[in-house]
Amino acid sequence: RQNPSTAHMPDDALIEDGAYGPLPARAPDGRRPYDVYAGPWSGKPGTRIAIVVGGLGISQTGTMNAIGSLPPGVTFGFSPSGNSLDRWMQEARRSGHELVLQVPLEPVGYPQVDPGEDTLTVDDAAAGDLSALHASLATITNYVGIMNYMGGRFVAEPAAMEPLIAELGRRGLMFFDDASSLRSVAADTAQLQSVPAAVSDLSIDRSQDPADIRSQLDTLERIARAEGTAIGVASAFDVSVATIAKWIGEARGRGIEIVPLSALANDPERR
Repeated sequence: RQNPSTAHMPDDALIEDGAYGPLPARAPDGRRPYDVYAGPWSGKPGTRIAIVVGGLGISQTGTMNAIGSLPPGVTFGFSPSGNSLDRWMQEARRSGHELVLQVPLEPVGYPQVDPGEDTLTVDDAAAGDLSALHASLATITNYVGIMNYMGGRFVAEPAAMEPLIAELGRRGLMFFDDASSLRSVAADTAQLQSVPAAVSDLSIDRSQDPADIRSQLDTLERIARAEGTAIGVASAFDVSVATIAKWIGEARGRGIEIVPLSALANDPERR
């Protein structure tokens, strides 16, 4: 794990030159980006919740607000199509946050439903063409893994998920499934290939009403108290950020630890 004072700087041993720019890679000594860029937490037993806030890099003011308002422990999802990504990556890492990259994957109804530039399609992945993935991976550094952006069709197709998960394993990255598709094979595929993975328990902010967001956060806490851990996902809307930040302050008073996503991932390599 990186020293906090250098957490915004990429580890040269974890970088491989690619056609689109720097790609994450395992170090010659076996260290993984998943381990080195992992966010800190206490390591103590107790009720633990991970919250992943995505969409960073798209709105400059929204990104600045999220980094300035949310405490360390909250994980940030960066969009590869965002702006000033390296600057925001450094700001987020300096502030103590773990990062994942939101990779656009083929949704149901593609291309009429379009996640944007460099969408990785089922056909390309199944044919072994991961160039769209590499284009996304090269947009920033210092992240522990990727999460799906859309991708309802992709994550349900073993022929597409298997090569994607294998590539993540080769590079020492994790996969986070936002659970937007009930047919996802991501967790099973990752387990079979010994790749770290996590699945969201619920979406925190499908509604932009603060009371609804608050209710979802309370549900997340109930899951965590019953199961020991829980993972929620949200977007960096101002109302979401403000409601989550306030709730975290109160939840900590109830003995809940907000931990980075990697702390709750299933990592077969560590077993």
